[in-house]
Amino acid sequence: MAGPAYTRLDVDERRRRLLDLGADLFARFSYDELSMATIAREAGISKALLYHYFPGKQAYFAATLEEKAAELAALTEPDPALPPVEQLTGSLAAFLGWVEANREAYGKLVRSAAAISEVREVVDRVRDATSERILAGLAPGTPAPALRSAVRAWLWFMDGAILDWVEHGDLTREQLQGLLLGTLLGAVTAAGEPGALGAAGGPASG
Repeated sequence: MAGPAYTRLDVDERRRRLLDLGADLFARFSYDELSMATIAREAGISKALLYHYFPGKQAYFAATLEEKAAELAALTEPDPALPPVEQLTGSLAAFLGWVEANREAYGKLVRSAAAISEVREVVDRVRDATSERILAGLAPGTPAPALRSAVRAWLWFMDGAILDWVEHGDLTREQLQGLLLGTLLGAVTAAGEPGALGAAGGPASG
């Protein structure tokens, strides 16, 4: 006699498994290649049950991205006991290490997110939180407008540089890290805050 189509799980455990599955599926397939029916089939549950947890594919994708963003935030949390440049260098090294280990998934997720408003909101929140964290390390208190603009613009540059790295793979991780730190130093200097990164704030490798 055949067993049940799926194992009965409590709500939190089911949601956790669905988010883990989402991270895998959206890494292997583009957003448009997946449907709620396909996702439900991969999860071994009914489509109705999937809709019970997530009202649609956009919401499912956004929740998956939120989950991974929280994990990444914990991974890149800086050590407040270190000088600002060392905090930044350590966080950037951890982030690039994560991207390198999830190269294909990162490229697919970022490109898919650009076309979906709900997911774009997640990405914007992550970018805002990251800029606030960097600015808090560089200039405690209210940052000068030029410094704030420089840091936020640098994060957009970083996105583009990492996507190029993912696509071409012709820079080492250390070279990319040096490029990113060097451009941040240039942006901060141009904003009139050359001392914000400290005397050791030049390009560095991990």
